[in-house]
Amino acid sequence: MSHQFDHEKLNVYHEALDFVGHATELLERVPKRVAVYDQLDRASTAIPLNIAEGTGKFTPPDRCRYYNTARGSALECAACLDVLVVKKILKQEITEAKAVLIKVVSMLVGLIKAVAPDRVYEEPGGYVARLPEEQVKVKEQDKRT
Repeated sequence: MSHQFDHEKLNVYHEALDFVGHATELLERVPKRVAVYDQLDRASTAIPLNIAEGTGKFTPPDRCRYYNTARGSALECAACLDVLVVKKILKQEITEAKAVLIKVVSMLVGLIKAVAPDRVYEEPGGYVARLPEEQVKVKEQDKRT
């Protein structure tokens, strides 16, 4: 009989480890002096570590806090990869790594919702960008009503 820790039973944990492998391969092509190098290394490592620690917590708020931190680290990794592309250090080779990150983030959001179904979530709003002169007109109309 094989024994497993609870976090090892989670698909998101294994996807996070998969991303660590992608990040490690990509970092081999990045000069260590580039600021994003350390940032990507630490953030990619933080994803599975926070998933594991969160899974070990007993209360939903504690679990959600760690899962949300893991989600934030995944988003940080995505931004690091974008920065490396903009700096022309990496190119299209980030595509597969970013696809794994999208899965990780989606799975973490689902896990957070499953752990704490009573949490309040804001539905995406329909925000409209207005030019400054349109904003003045809206304010004037609001004063009249």
